[in-house]
Amino acid sequence: MTTYTAGYMVGSLAKGSLNRKLSRALTRLAPDGLELREIPIGELPLYSYDYDADYPPAARALKDAIASVDAVLFVTPEYNRSIPGALKNAIDWASRPWGKNSFARKPSGIIGTSPGKIGTAVAQQHLRSILAFCNSPLMNLIEAYIEFTPGLINDDGEVTNDSTQEFLANYMKEYLGFIERVYMAIPRAGAEPVPSLR
Repeated sequence: MTTYTAGYMVGSLAKGSLNRKLSRALTRLAPDGLELREIPIGELPLYSYDYDADYPPAARALKDAIASVDAVLFVTPEYNRSIPGALKNAIDWASRPWGKNSFARKPSGIIGTSPGKIGTAVAQQHLRSILAFCNSPLMNLIEAYIEFTPGLINDDGEVTNDSTQEFLANYMKEYLGFIERVYMAIPRAGAEPVPSLR
């Protein structure tokens, strides 16, 4: 059985981030064949093309981390009807310099939680438009806008609501299936080509 590795970015830098709790839950609920590891974004300076000729260590580490995984999962809150500045900054670093876009042909997924009823829906739509420009094959269904109620996920990533746990487990199963389908069409570097069905 092929195992895929997904690197997840938590959009919030807050110590008590609800989306960090969500990322822990997703890690616990990942199906066999999918391993999750965090890609940290908190140490990045603000992006400027002045750095393109010589990336700082934190930015090189970011690009290396994305290169080392098969897929990327964005776990993000919604700030002012968009994604947090820290996450946009990380995407800008990873997509540059020109011609060295780390997201090109790399499957991605988006999920997020907030106390609000729309559960990060507007931020996710904004992020979809950014990733489309970054040429990242994006899982569009199922959509996952999680309203975070008190105690829904504890600090260890345990989901206390059965229906939410079932939904998140199914999301991760669908995410793995999406990654597999992308790599059937676009084989990973060094992978054996998939036999033609014709």
